[in-house]
Amino acid sequence: MSDLEGFYDQLAADYPLIYQDWEASLERQANQLDAVLRGGGAGQVTTVLDAACGIGTQAIGLAQLGYRVTASDISQASIDRAAEETGRRGLAVTFLRCDMRKVDELTDGSFDAVIACDNAIPHLLTEADILQAFQAFYRSLRPGGMVVISSRDYSEMPHEGQAINPRRVHQDGDRRLIVFDVWAFDGDHYDMTLYVVDDSRAGAPTTRAVRGGRYFCVGLDRLQSLMREAGFGEVVRRDEAYFQPLVIGVR
Repeated sequence: MSDLEGFYDQLAADYPLIYQDWEASLERQANQLDAVLRGGGAGQVTTVLDAACGIGTQAIGLAQLGYRVTASDISQASIDRAAEETGRRGLAVTFLRCDMRKVDELTDGSFDAVIACDNAIPHLLTEADILQAFQAFYRSLRPGGMVVISSRDYSEMPHEGQAINPRRVHQDGDRRLIVFDVWAFDGDHYDMTLYVVDDSRAGAPTTRAVRGGRYFCVGLDRLQSLMREAGFGEVVRRDEAYFQPLVIGVR
């Protein structure tokens, strides 16, 4: 996981560029997750553990809606950015630096919900690692609490060669930022490099590359099975509720 930590440490400054409008995404994703948390069969949800918070995309939005949020991530630079963004908004979020596979070691098992969104789980490169994370999520929850993860549907994409994934083009006067990533597949895994091309009329374009993002092309059906193996019941997949498919379970 050390390469992953370095990847997100590098990416923290540029992460909002992945979104066309990061501020709008905070609100939109929070509203979508709020609907899931209120309708997920876990009773009243007031406390949320974000086990892969990054720079706070989900944690900040949920805090703005009044949830009491604790947020953890393996990347210290991401946590620092999330804390800065949270403070700028006058919000209270508790931040912890932690590998999601061990997040239960820093909790008291009383959370109403645990979330891990935006394709964070596939950073765990084996089924054993994913099961360990799900078990940690289970132990972090009160009885009846719920887990919500979002993941890409890898059954919908090829797993060979290299592929370009376009992200965004940001225009600011004469300056244009072009964001895309390249995926290099290796069987059931791939390495991702994110590129930011800074193109200004004032000079030649420059490119910066962020390397070290590795993913496991684990299927959503297998994620549901691993969630059940960790002890969760009422495990369901929902495709319509969020920008990525969700897998939801109840302790």
